[in-house]
Amino acid sequence: MWLILAAAIGVEVLATLSLRASDGFRRKKWLVPVIAGYVLSFYLLWLSLSLGMPVGVAYGVWTACGVALVAIAARFLFRDPLTVRMVIGIGLIIAGVLTIEMAGVH
Repeated sequence: MWLILAAAIGVEVLATLSLRASDGFRRKKWLVPVIAGYVLSFYLLWLSLSLGMPVGVAYGVWTACGVALVAIAARFLFRDPLTVRMVIGIGLIIAGVLTIEMAGVH
């Protein structure tokens, strides 16, 4: 389950970075990685859910990791800004997801 979710996150991050690389779809060669990446990512997310992972856990981890990884990768690949405030925000997102997940454990 967790390995499949990790794969979903990785593929979604690659699709999002490809979306950025497409320059508003002006660079057509990026269309296939964007579309295939999002389709595969949602399939893997669905698969992790179908194996019993709670949707709150899966979606929370998927989004938090996706935001953090895309922001960090875009900094290096595209020279996008990554300010101290953004890093603090990413930390707060991750802390929020962890808090929700721990509150759901009995």
